[in-house]
Amino acid sequence: MHTAAGGFLILGRSDATLRHVPARILQVPDIPRTRSGKISELAVRQVLHGRAVENTEALANPEPLEHFRLLSAPD
Repeated sequence: MHTAAGGFLILGRSDATLRHVPARILQVPDIPRTRSGKISELAVRQVLHGRAVENTEALANPEPLEHFRLLSAPD
């Protein structure tokens, strides 16, 4: 385990189980958040799995979902 530039904590595969090590780490322009400021992981998961987001009215910024939709699109 070490700290990279920018203060990110880097865990090696020997520091965590494979379940806790992501296959890919991507930089995204923004993350959808609820009106109370919480990250909306469920909305992102729904988009990445090709499902309709159930409650976009609860999101303060639903626009980033389009970026995740493009990430999940087949090449």
